[in-house]
Amino acid sequence: MATRPELWVCQLGLVDYREALELQTRLRAARADGRIADTLLLLEHPPVYTRGRRTEPGELPFGADWYAARGIDIADVDRGGHVTYHGPGMLTGYTIMRVPQVHPFVHTLEDALISALGEQGISAHRRESTARENLTGVWVEKRKIASIGLHLSRGYAMHGFAINVVNDLEPFTWIRPCGMDVQMTSVAAELGADCGADPMDCMRRRTAHAVAEGFGLRQRLVSRERLETLAAAAPVPG
Repeated sequence: MATRPELWVCQLGLVDYREALELQTRLRAARADGRIADTLLLLEHPPVYTRGRRTEPGELPFGADWYAARGIDIADVDRGGHVTYHGPGMLTGYTIMRVPQVHPFVHTLEDALISALGEQGISAHRRESTARENLTGVWVEKRKIASIGLHLSRGYAMHGFAINVVNDLEPFTWIRPCGMDVQMTSVAAELGADCGADPMDCMRRRTAHAVAEGFGLRQRLVSRERLETLAAAAPVPG
């Protein structure tokens, strides 16, 4: 029986957004050159709003100084989509992976997150986008619990998804998340006292497993040091 290709999973902890963005850029180049396998980075960020390519001025209505006074940074990024929020207690996953076709890839990610949330005790689902609304992501009824946004280059992705686990949801109310008037929710908000002692650890493990299974890959844990070494190595000859 043939061995399945690997999905390398790296647990990074709390990382500044711009530092993580620079790491993703180097790792995507390494993936495209064959120095690393498909890789999933799992991490959290200090409070930050990220503006995707489709963000409009009204999505951050209070201005940079107002947000800075509340300890929230603002970063412009090259992923698709609108403004969103990242903060501690939110599980962010960056997919440094080959993407043969965009829509099947996104649907597989959605299904994986739905599976992981189901294991946590939450009945979640996807919604079909319309001409007026991009409903990519994962929902609990009409409340959004996970967002997805990618950027592709040479057929390889960076950025990925974010699942609200135990993060503060109030910063979402200070913007138009994903360019919509949408109510955000989280694992903690949905489960309350049934959330468990360490829902972040549970969601990290369940999400990594679900993403690997969804793409037919075998999970392998790797360290950041290993990824950094391989990213700095010479490209593999074609």
